[in-house]
Amino acid sequence: MAAAATMAAAARELVLRAGTSDMEEEEGPLGGGPGLQEPLQLGELDITSNEFILDEVDVHIQANLEDELVKEALKTGVDLRHYSKQVELELQQIEQKSIRDYIQESENIASLHNQITACDAVLERMEQMLGAFQSDLSSISSEIRTLQEQSGAMNIRLRNRQAVRGKLGELVDGLVVPSALVTAILEAPVTEPRFLEQLQELDAKAAAVREQEARGTAACADVRGVLDRLRVKAVTKIREFILQKIYSFRKPMTNYQIPQTALLKYRFFYQFLLGNERATAKEIRDEYVETLSKIYLSYYRSYLGRLMKVQYEEVAEKDDLMGVEDTAKKGFFSKPSLRSRNTIFTLGTRGSVISPTELEAPILVPHTAQRGEQRYPFEALFRSQHYALLDNSCREYLFICEFFVVSGPAAHDLFHAVMGRTLSMTLKHLESYLADCYDAIAVFLCIHIVLRFRNIAAKRDVPALDRYWEQVLALLWPRFELILEMNVQSVRSTDPQRLGGLDTRPHYITRRYAEFSSALVSINQTIPNERTMQLLGQLQVEVENFVLRVAAEFSSRKEQLVFLINNYDMMLGVLMERAADDSKEVESFQQLLNARTQEFIEELLSPPFGGLVAFVKEAEALIERGQAERLRGEEARVTQLIRGFGSSWKSSVESLSQDVMRSFTNFRNGTSIIQGALTQLIQLYHRFHRVLSQPQLRALPARAELINIHHLMVELKKHKPNF
Repeated sequence: MAAAATMAAAARELVLRAGTSDMEEEEGPLGGGPGLQEPLQLGELDITSNEFILDEVDVHIQANLEDELVKEALKTGVDLRHYSKQVELELQQIEQKSIRDYIQESENIASLHNQITACDAVLERMEQMLGAFQSDLSSISSEIRTLQEQSGAMNIRLRNRQAVRGKLGELVDGLVVPSALVTAILEAPVTEPRFLEQLQELDAKAAAVREQEARGTAACADVRGVLDRLRVKAVTKIREFILQKIYSFRKPMTNYQIPQTALLKYRFFYQFLLGNERATAKEIRDEYVETLSKIYLSYYRSYLGRLMKVQYEEVAEKDDLMGVEDTAKKGFFSKPSLRSRNTIFTLGTRGSVISPTELEAPILVPHTAQRGEQRYPFEALFRSQHYALLDNSCREYLFICEFFVVSGPAAHDLFHAVMGRTLSMTLKHLESYLADCYDAIAVFLCIHIVLRFRNIAAKRDVPALDRYWEQVLALLWPRFELILEMNVQSVRSTDPQRLGGLDTRPHYITRRYAEFSSALVSINQTIPNERTMQLLGQLQVEVENFVLRVAAEFSSRKEQLVFLINNYDMMLGVLMERAADDSKEVESFQQLLNARTQEFIEELLSPPFGGLVAFVKEAEALIERGQAERLRGEEARVTQLIRGFGSSWKSSVESLSQDVMRSFTNFRNGTSIIQGALTQLIQLYHRFHRVLSQPQLRALPARAELINIHHLMVELKKHKPNF
């Protein structure tokens, strides 16, 4: 059965193939009718034979069994032979229907065939064209590569030629002398802009020729002669122009700063001379140094001489010292001394000379001051002189650096060549003046003027005056220290017995010290100096010793204390006007004043209330040692003290207040002392109350006569002076 089924399937396949072949034959190549029939090639097929290849049969069987229709037929139990015939019948019907469809669409198929044939022809032609185009592109690509290689080689040659042309162009441009340059150098005035422009061009060409000559360029010989002649002509014209400007400085009443500023516009002239004619450059520099040196020396010598004529006629002398008494007599041929020595120890308005506004104020004009009959202290003249020196020196140094193209040590040397004689003359004049100067405040102000001018010069970046400032300070500091030491020695050697009549008011020597010390302290606070403070400390010690020596001349301790308090208070008041509250001088005199004030209050309370003070101290000592029982034997003394205080305290306080106000020149200080005395009296009476509250004295009948503390305070307030 299996073999039969296999054979049937093979038969159906052959039938289908045969049917397909028949349809092709009927349609023909163009579908116009039946075509030529070709015999079906079945080979050696023998369908009656049982000799099949079993492997192929198994494959066909397996494939057919997997078909969905076969599976469905097997499941329903359909007869396969009958089913096969039915399928064949359906295939025949479909075949016939397909044949009819092909016949109906034969014209369209023929047209499609023609179109396809035409397209094949067109595509064939395009293929031929594309082939030709491809061959052409291959040849063009090779030509492009050839052109690229040629272009690269040409670019390299072009760059090489351009590089050579640039080098040659630079060389030629550097060597060729244009006619505009020749015309400007030979004919144009040196003040015209085109002369300066062409001079710079000439300098550049001369430098280029020197460089090329060093490399051995032969073409330089062609232009060397022309450049040398132009250089000589330019040097001649520049030399005449600059020397003419320098000679114009020498004219009387000429403001040399105007032509000096004009020279800065042509500073390249000197640079050209430095690079091309050093001998001429040196000649011009030497001429400038010689001319300006004489001008500065003449100007400052004249200005300094006229300036000293407007100084105060009355100046401090060697005898105008702090410790010299006002009644000292001089010889017959001696000069009259200052009408008041206190003026040389007082700062007053002199300190304004170092204020920022006054420090850089315009300089003094001597003839104007003489017409107005104005006079100035030495420090004002010193400030005017050195401000003019500072201003001109800064301007001169900057001009030298810019015009002569120097800096550092070379600029310093050239500056001192110009200003050296003037600075030396100024130093000699200062040294001569200081030899007879005894005004310490003036010298100290000059020191601070120099310190400030040195800072200004540093801000202007002019270090050329640093050495000069050091030399000036080297003259001022020793003189200041000498004058201060002379004042210290004068106070140390003062004999109080030679001072004439003494009273308890502030002494004129202490007032001199107070004014002098406050002046130096206020000046020194701006730029502190330790050496100054040491010298002032020595002077303060001597003044304190002097005050003690004078106080010892009074017979009573009370007068001594009044004298000490008046002097300490006066010195403290003057110092606090100018010095800081935390300065050493203020703190020292404040401590001395407080100590002497407390001692004076005790001395003041001793006569009217001495018995009360002694009893309170003794009683408190006994109570502290635990011997309070000994107070029982003091009842009579206590009663006397209570009644004596109650009867006399008002008159005693009144007398005390009047005595204080008469003794002290400073009413504010006197008021403070009265208030301190009354406060201490209240404290004393309060302590007396506490002693009487002890059990040993509590039953004392006289306690009823004690004055109430609050009542006493109210009454004492009435005696407090009001100002």
